[in-house]
Amino acid sequence: MKNDTAEIKNFHAHVYFDPATRETATRVRDGLAERFDVELGRWQDKPVGPHPQSMYQVKFAPEEFGKLVPWLMLHHQELDVLIHPSTGDDVGDHTDRALWLGEKLALNIAFLRRVSTASPGGKAA
Repeated sequence: MKNDTAEIKNFHAHVYFDPATRETATRVRDGLAERFDVELGRWQDKPVGPHPQSMYQVKFAPEEFGKLVPWLMLHHQELDVLIHPSTGDDVGDHTDRALWLGEKLALNIAFLRRVSTASPGGKAA
């Protein structure tokens, strides 16, 4: 039987914050860095790509999912978090295959569609 998850290259968690919750976001970021094998993205202090507010990205391997996501469920400290796979289908990854902790924010899916249409291998954050 084919391993249906083989097309998942990695996962991204996008941790959203605003000026009032940036310190909380720092604590969550530090906790992730201390406990897991992750690649931390830059702080984005304004909306970027499909993301409607400030955030940072956390990239992690499929093998980390079973440990990292449960920890994040318990420790996201009321921040909104998007978790999605990276399969090469940015629209599907950010919509149909996405998980949310906290509030589900409205992403700019039109941006993802433009990126996907403009370049067949185009990538979004």
